[in-house]
Amino acid sequence: MSIGWVSLYTHKRMKNGKKDKKTERERTERALMPATEKSSLVTLQVDTNVATITLNRPELRNALNRQLMLEVIAIAETVSDREDIRAVVFTAAGTDFSVGADLKEVSGMESTGSLLRARRDAELGRKMLTAIRSIHQPTICALKGVATGGGACIAAACDFRVASLTARIGLGEVKMGMNLMWNAVPLFVELVGLSRAKRLIMSGDLYGAETLETWGLVDEVCKESDLSNVSGQWARKYADLPPVAAQMIKRSVNQYALALSEAVMHMDEDQWILAARSDDFKECVTAFVEKRPAKPTGF
Repeated sequence: MSIGWVSLYTHKRMKNGKKDKKTERERTERALMPATEKSSLVTLQVDTNVATITLNRPELRNALNRQLMLEVIAIAETVSDREDIRAVVFTAAGTDFSVGADLKEVSGMESTGSLLRARRDAELGRKMLTAIRSIHQPTICALKGVATGGGACIAAACDFRVASLTARIGLGEVKMGMNLMWNAVPLFVELVGLSRAKRLIMSGDLYGAETLETWGLVDEVCKESDLSNVSGQWARKYADLPPVAAQMIKRSVNQYALALSEAVMHMDEDQWILAARSDDFKECVTAFVEKRPAKPTGF
């Protein structure tokens, strides 16, 4: 599973063993831009003290590839470090929040290369969710259309979730012959409880926003035409609070609720390596691409 990629935000050019000073300067200047930052796949806009991070791959329903995830990590870290930002909204361009991992990219990862390389590559999603959870400011996710797999995980990593009436949310990994990784299982268990987390993760089904509001995964449901305003109202509500107190409370609650998650979920990348080398994974991904029912065998 040998993979090579370069990100606008993470690639560091080296000259004689030292960082390229121009690259470092450009990165610093980009981080300090007060209003709008853009990359090819993610945008950041700041209005007064509220930041909006937008997944910007609408032509592929915001499928999560490596570049997009790396840019989310970098922007999350930039936003978290800015004292002028008091709340953050995650949203998406197009009709869907995100259909999850880019399976056409994933399907080329499962069988070649060393196990060490496979595990390194499998850690990227967890790093993205950790970066989102580690944002100091309160975070609100505005959900519309479909949010499945990694898209649903991004939502779960935020503090609050507002969804349109027509939004559908689920975790379809099991139907691809995959486990749910990215250290996301504890997030869903904490949000909806043990039994409902099993239903959500093991069924692979999409659930409506109103159902998930009763489960506790969604905090408010609104018309899609009102989604931007309602999520903005949530952001401004928390942005107007004393920032030191609000951010300390967020950190304390997260630490208490998820104190054991790293200890017990360290193996989910290893589970992925096992699943990705199974015949069932290959069959499920091929069936998905070919738009036909999969025929898993347990091998």
